[in-house]
Amino acid sequence: MPKRRSIAGAALIAALLVAVTGADAVRTSPAPAGQDPYRQPAHGRHPGARPHTARTRQGRLEGVSADGVTTYRGIPYAAPPVGALRWRPPAAPPTWTGTRTATEPGPACAQPEVADSAEDCLYLNVTTPADGAGRAAARPVVVWLHGGAFSSGSGDQYDATRMARQGDVTVVTVNSRLGALGFFAHPDLPDSGAFGLQDQQAALRWVRDNAAAFGGDPGNVTLMGESSGGASVCAQLASPKAAGLFHRAVIQSGSCLQNWPKNTLAPGDPAAVYFASRDELAAKGRGALGCHTLKCLRAKSVKDVLSLNGRFHQPAYGTSVLPESPARVLAVGNFHRVPVMQGNTRDEHRLFTALFTLDGPMTAADYRRLLTETYGRRRAARIARVYPPGATPTLTWAEVGTDRSWVCPTLAADRLLARHVPVYSYEFADRHPPAPDLHPDFPLGAYHSAELPYLFGMGDLRLDDGQSALSRRMIAVWTTFARTGAPGDDWPLFPHTRRLTRNKFSGVDAAAGHHCSFWSRNS
Repeated sequence: MPKRRSIAGAALIAALLVAVTGADAVRTSPAPAGQDPYRQPAHGRHPGARPHTARTRQGRLEGVSADGVTTYRGIPYAAPPVGALRWRPPAAPPTWTGTRTATEPGPACAQPEVADSAEDCLYLNVTTPADGAGRAAARPVVVWLHGGAFSSGSGDQYDATRMARQGDVTVVTVNSRLGALGFFAHPDLPDSGAFGLQDQQAALRWVRDNAAAFGGDPGNVTLMGESSGGASVCAQLASPKAAGLFHRAVIQSGSCLQNWPKNTLAPGDPAAVYFASRDELAAKGRGALGCHTLKCLRAKSVKDVLSLNGRFHQPAYGTSVLPESPARVLAVGNFHRVPVMQGNTRDEHRLFTALFTLDGPMTAADYRRLLTETYGRRRAARIARVYPPGATPTLTWAEVGTDRSWVCPTLAADRLLARHVPVYSYEFADRHPPAPDLHPDFPLGAYHSAELPYLFGMGDLRLDDGQSALSRRMIAVWTTFARTGAPGDDWPLFPHTRRLTRNKFSGVDAAAGHHCSFWSRNS
């Protein structure tokens, strides 16, 4: 059996983000000591760029126009959640006189192993076609929530230039509190456990109040996210407090119903779900860090608080933000009535499997042992008949994970959503995308997050001609959905699933292809 590499949860996704996006390399360094980060020249980093201003409710901003778009970065949408504001709902953002330079992103929200991340992190970035607010008709607005297991990542890792310019939309990328700073719960802390979701709602309110300043239409907002960002979109669909703040939803590899049996994210890891009850999380908060008072907890260093991330990386339900679990809300149909586009990559789990088999491939005996440990002897035997180990047991284990934990739960969520709203289902299936060099002998295929470079600029990843053609077509679909509530391209409603490859877009029976009938009886 390969050595156990428990890179699961937050740490695994953090490793993924660095591997896929080169996140550490592309993050902007903080301003040198003594230099005002708000007054750096707006045109200094982009040859041929020119400054451009917009007036928000907080004050005037100076951004950069270049390459057909205008970008404003590092805009505060809430007060810094530090000191007495730690583990409180986001407070009103600061205002200013004069002009604030908005050419550099704010810090990523505090996370382990990212040196320039910080607790003061509630910033967003706006990218809009260069004619901005001078255009007669307002543009659709896309609000992007990044992934990272609710513990890592930041909005500035996603360059929205292509989406904004080609799709003629205004794109907003958002930071929100992560890990124990975003999802800590405690018996003495009312309504705790969902501060990160509250941040997202504060960002949506900011968009409602300020989109017009950038040429955006506050009455046509699409909330879009991938992985835990997709789960955040689903949470906002289920949140009464998000009513009216967005008008369409795109959920990429982040269904509310996704769940992972033990050993699935990494051998030895427990079963996992996106959400947990506030009571469960609050019990973990009692006595945390040796503290018996909130004053003690708020005085702890960021590093100390981040040591709790293993306990607090799930948004809590049983709160005013999420009164019930999102899975329950979907089942009873008590979610916001907006069109939804939702899907997966074809080979979601290959990435996770590659990460925990870096020391060597899985043998057939390893595969059968892991099936038995995970599912029990009887179910393991049934699974092995449908998924025999074959010549590459590692790929077979990845296929089990993709079908059982990613695609079939997403299709189940589609069925619940489609009872009440228009739903469009997709499967990203380009098996030769830009990919991290993790495992030369292991084909990653259409791995988890593989679609992201087709929608955004992602660090050093570059697209070849065929990938670029697929990117243009995908951006057209995503932004048409943002504009109209339907993806165009003669795309039927669910239960149709559209498979996206560089050669063609075509219908596919995703439930049959991923053995969902089998999993409905054997999960």
